[in-house]
Amino acid sequence: MSDKSEACLKLLEMIDQKTAVIGIIGLGYVGLPLAIHFGRKGFGVIGFDLDSRKIDKLLHGESYIKHISSESIKEIFDAKQFDVTIDFSRLSEADCILICVPTPLTEKMEPDLSYLLQTTGTIAGNLRKGQLIVLESTTYPGTTQEMLLPRLTSNDMKVGEDFFLAFSPEREDPGNKKYTATNIPKVVGGITKSCLDVACAMYNSITRAVPVSSTQTAELSKLLENTFRSVNIALVNELKILAHKMGIDLFEVIEAAATKPFGYTPFYPGPGLGGHCIPIDPFYLAWKAKEYDFSTRFIQLAGEINVSMPYYVIEKTMEALNNHRKSLNGSRILVLGAAYKKDIDDDRESPGYAIMKMLLEKGAIVKYNDPWIPKLHTTRKYNFQMESTPITPELLAGMDAVIIITDHSDYNFAEIVEHSNLVIDTRNATKGIKGAREKVVMA
Repeated sequence: MSDKSEACLKLLEMIDQKTAVIGIIGLGYVGLPLAIHFGRKGFGVIGFDLDSRKIDKLLHGESYIKHISSESIKEIFDAKQFDVTIDFSRLSEADCILICVPTPLTEKMEPDLSYLLQTTGTIAGNLRKGQLIVLESTTYPGTTQEMLLPRLTSNDMKVGEDFFLAFSPEREDPGNKKYTATNIPKVVGGITKSCLDVACAMYNSITRAVPVSSTQTAELSKLLENTFRSVNIALVNELKILAHKMGIDLFEVIEAAATKPFGYTPFYPGPGLGGHCIPIDPFYLAWKAKEYDFSTRFIQLAGEINVSMPYYVIEKTMEALNNHRKSLNGSRILVLGAAYKKDIDDDRESPGYAIMKMLLEKGAIVKYNDPWIPKLHTTRKYNFQMESTPITPELLAGMDAVIIITDHSDYNFAEIVEHSNLVIDTRNATKGIKGAREKVVMA
């Protein structure tokens, strides 16, 4: 006799037969790819989002994320595997609900769970027996059990018997053509054994689930992944400054060290951290650690170093301009790249925004170009109201300095160096390129 409830057995059978409907809340860089992959595997998918503009584009078969093709969206619409809506009362139609909403930081660098708690309240108001709820949004250990579970059990349904709750951290890497939701293993933690079994069954239908003992373990695993990257990026950013003072090319050093086949992973310096994960996730862990009277010194130091990098870029820009007998105040600066990394249209937490803000505050005349981001987005911190300026030889020649923030593949760096008066390269994008005279400063 099975120790699983009738609701659990039924949901497992529906997942196996692909008759379970997958509901995805938040159709951004995480939610939309998931919808496509579940749809391609034969599941019916309902996408939920508060942004009616996104819904309208999807209903017309259009993608609003550049590295996700409109064809992939049309594919699942044409197969009648996909529906989208702003009507959250339809959550009751979904058998499995995946939460993919933002979990940003406040101005005080503390977790902002407002979107998540609002979403949880909406789910609670539409929760029915037999549903699985999985949180994918990154957060601190304990969130699923301490924040979501009490709100979902308020209608007297029992977790693990009547409904199921799990955490599985998103591992989406925008623009990565090698790894997608179908070949990236999914860490999964459940509130109960039945919760874990149901969630693993669902994810095993599109990739390989990696079960762990608790939701807290799964939550901490995500923070470890990104804290590891944050600390190592901070290390090479700090070494970059030291190497510059010593007259050593750190990129050459990294390439040399990377020839070691064990015990070393290459990380590269840049103008600062960007994206929704690495600049934010470590601070979730540092904040939670205070509850245990513990100071996460590595995390805090790494954060300080990475946050300081845009200031270093400004310092090197001012120094380079001074060498050309120019002041930053009044200089014409072209910033190349607003996305936080190459070949994507994701500008969340991009260091380019902080750099542009500081340039403007110091009196520079700023233009930007990004083939992936035609207009700068309004964010909590920034509202530039700027549009991408097309790159021409005349534009480059008319700038006092060009700062490379993002090394998009679309850029012809040889031509950029050829026509520019001064290039501040934060990505080693111009390695080996020389102009008629020395124009490249490695920031």
